[in-house]
Amino acid sequence: MTNFLPMLRLSAAAALAALLAGCSMGSMFGGGQSAATNQSLQNATASPAAIAQAQSNALPAIATQCPPIKVRAGSEAMYYYGGGRVGDPKALQYQGVIDESSRNCVVSNGLITVNMGVAGRILLGPGGKQTSVNAPIRFAVERNGTAVFSEKYTIPVSVVPPAESAEFSKVIENVAIPYLGGEDITIWVGFDTKG
Repeated sequence: MTNFLPMLRLSAAAALAALLAGCSMGSMFGGGQSAATNQSLQNATASPAAIAQAQSNALPAIATQCPPIKVRAGSEAMYYYGGGRVGDPKALQYQGVIDESSRNCVVSNGLITVNMGVAGRILLGPGGKQTSVNAPIRFAVERNGTAVFSEKYTIPVSVVPPAESAEFSKVIENVAIPYLGGEDITIWVGFDTKG
C-alpha cells in the first residue's frame, strides 16, 4: 500500500494538470481565518451592479499573475468515524485529503475570469467498507476582504474493491470577478463538511 500512494498522488496531479493545462500552481497553505470570515464566504456571488460598476470604470488590464489559490486552514482534510468514536484511529472509516490545487485567469473589460480546480483522494480507514463517498468541496473568492463567489460542490467518489483509495478532481470554469487592477484577490478551496 505504501508504494501505491505516491503513484496515486502523481496521477492526481497529472489529472489536474491536464484539466487546467497552462495553469500555474498556487500555494496550498492558507492563513487562519476567523469564523466571521468563513461565514461571509458561504454562498456569495458578485452582484450585477458590482460587475457593471467595475466594467464601466475599467482601465485596460493585463493579467501578469493569477490570484493565489490557497487551501483554507482546517479544511485540507476530512475524517469520518463510525459509532461516534471521533478521534479513535480504529474507528476511522475514511478520510479525504486535498493533494493539488490550481487556477488560471484572463483579464478583460473590468473582469478577471478564473478557472480553478482541485485534486484529492479518499482513503478508507481500518473501519471503512464504503464503495462510494461524497467529497464536499467549497470554492470561494475574496476580493479586498469581501466574498464575491462561494459555491459548494458534492463530488461522488467510487472506491472499487479491492482498492482502499480513490482519486477525485473538480474544475470550476468562468468565474467572473470585478477587476480594475491592484485588488487583493484570493481563491480559497477546501472540504466543507458543514450541513
